[in-house]
Amino acid sequence: MTNAHDLLFRTLADPTRRGIFERLCRDGEQTVGALTALAGVSQPAVSKHLGVLKQAGLVSDRHEGRQTHYSAQLNALAPLVDWTSRMAGFWETRFDNLEDLLNRMDQ
Repeated sequence: MTNAHDLLFRTLADPTRRGIFERLCRDGEQTVGALTALAGVSQPAVSKHLGVLKQAGLVSDRHEGRQTHYSAQLNALAPLVDWTSRMAGFWETRFDNLEDLLNRMDQ
């Protein structure tokens, strides 16, 4: 697994960050204030989580006056989608092999 994969997994491992990212995916662009209102943590904590998400490429920001608007970058998940697809294929093959073995043992 590459460092980029590790960074994405570590970033999304935190439930608060995952919640913020999911909200941005579901509801679209949000200000820090709007994200804080439902995050269950303080504004400085939300800002810190957004910084980690931005460093991982999962969010981008746009400044408008004194407010910063954040939006999800879904294409940043592509390496994880590829990895989970490969892992699914790996396990499907393993289970198919196990099924074949069990069928041969039954004969």
